[in-house]
Amino acid sequence: MNRTIILYGLGLAAMVTILKLIEYKYFVRQLSLEFYLAVVATLFAGLGVWVGRKLTYKKVIRVSGDFKLDESMLERLGISRREHEVLELIASGLSNQEIADRLFVSLNTVKTHSSNLFLKLEVKRRTQAIQKGKELGLIP
Repeated sequence: MNRTIILYGLGLAAMVTILKLIEYKYFVRQLSLEFYLAVVATLFAGLGVWVGRKLTYKKVIRVSGDFKLDESMLERLGISRREHEVLELIASGLSNQEIADRLFVSLNTVKTHSSNLFLKLEVKRRTQAIQKGKELGLIP
């Protein structure tokens, strides 16, 4: 966040410097205020797009094809086979209803498995469960 503020501050300082350099009486009389506003707006729009792309880039995680499930970790955490299946389906992006349909169980059963899984992994959200599962070698 501080970096963004510094970049915008430097951009503003550069724009003011450029405008002061071209602020000769000839240009001031010939060009209207709207022109200067358009120049500043265009430059800041470009700067905003650049900073926005830098802040919102997607991090690419490369996963090797040699995934091996850590069975000992499953046993140590007390995660059942069905809970592990639910975790895999959560990681694949399915909703609770889609998981229930795929496993041929009720929605409440999926919710129970999910909450048990969250307790065992010590997380509060699905995304945290996926991250922790990957860190522990439970899902690819």
